[in-house]
Amino acid sequence: MEQTKKSGFVALIGRPNVGKSTLMNRLIGQKIAITSNKPQTTRNRIQTVYTDERGQIVFLDTPGIHKAKNKLGNYMVNVAQNTLKEVDVILWLVEASDYIGAGERHIAEQLQNVKTPVILVMNKIDMVKKEDILVFIDAYRKLYDFAEIIPVSAWKGTNTDDVIDTLFQYLPYGPMFYDQDTVTDQPMRQIVSELIREKALRSLDQEIPHGIAVYIDTMKERPDGSIMDIEATIVCERESHKGIIIGKQGKMLQKIGSLARKEIEEMLEMKVNLKIWVKVRKEWRNSDVQLKNFGYNPKDV
Repeated sequence: MEQTKKSGFVALIGRPNVGKSTLMNRLIGQKIAITSNKPQTTRNRIQTVYTDERGQIVFLDTPGIHKAKNKLGNYMVNVAQNTLKEVDVILWLVEASDYIGAGERHIAEQLQNVKTPVILVMNKIDMVKKEDILVFIDAYRKLYDFAEIIPVSAWKGTNTDDVIDTLFQYLPYGPMFYDQDTVTDQPMRQIVSELIREKALRSLDQEIPHGIAVYIDTMKERPDGSIMDIEATIVCERESHKGIIIGKQGKMLQKIGSLARKEIEEMLEMKVNLKIWVKVRKEWRNSDVQLKNFGYNPKDV
C-alpha cells in the first residue's frame, strides 16, 4: 500500500531566549513548553506532536546550544547536539536582526557537520520595520546554506502556518509515531513541575532562577475525583536564595503557588490543592546524583 501521510522528527534549535518554547506552544496550539524571559528555561528535550490530515510532525524542543559553564550546562548542550543527528529537519530559530553574534556563529559551526535540511525561522518580526526584514534574511543567507528562510512572529502567530506547511514538504512519507490526540510525551508530573518552575522564573530576580529545580513529591487524585492534591519542592543552592523564594511572610511563595495552581487547574480541568516547600541543596547543578534526582540523565552530561 502506498504511503499517503508524512511523518518525521523536527529539532527546534536556537540560542537561549529566542522564543523556541513560544513557537512550539503556538504550533501545537496549547501550552507544553514553559516560557520566561530568562535564559536556560528549557532544560530537557521536550517532545511535542502536531497531527493533521497530512501526517504528523514530532518536535524536539532542545535546550539552547551555548558554551557550557557547569555539569547542567554540559548536559543541556549534549542533549541539543545529539538531537541534531536523530531528526529529519532542523528548525533554527533566530531573532529578526542583521547582527549575527557569536552565539549564532557557534550554532552555524555545529551545523556544518550535519546533513539534515535546516530551515531558518526568523522570529519577532513584529518588533522590527517591515522593510528591514529582507536585509536581515540576506545577512543570514551568507552565514549558512538554508533550505528555507521563514520570517514569523511566534507571539502574534504571524506566518506560523507557513512553518508547518514547509516542514511537511521536507518530511518523508511514513506511518505516524503517536495517536492523533497525543500532544506531548512529557509525563504529567514533569509538566506540572515545569509549570511551577516557570512561575518561579517569572517571579524571582535574575540570579536565583538558574539555581532552582522543582520536583513533585506526591500527585494524587482524591477518590471522588473532585481535587488533585499536589506536593512539590523547589530546590535552590543557597540559604539566602531560600529566603528570597519564600519572601516576606511567605508572600513570594504564595504568589508562585497561586499562579502555578491556576494554570495546573486549567490543564488538568479540575481543582488542585497545591503545597510547595523550599529546600537547599548546595551545588546541585554540579552533582551527578542531584542531576539524576531532578530528571537529568548524567550520561548526557
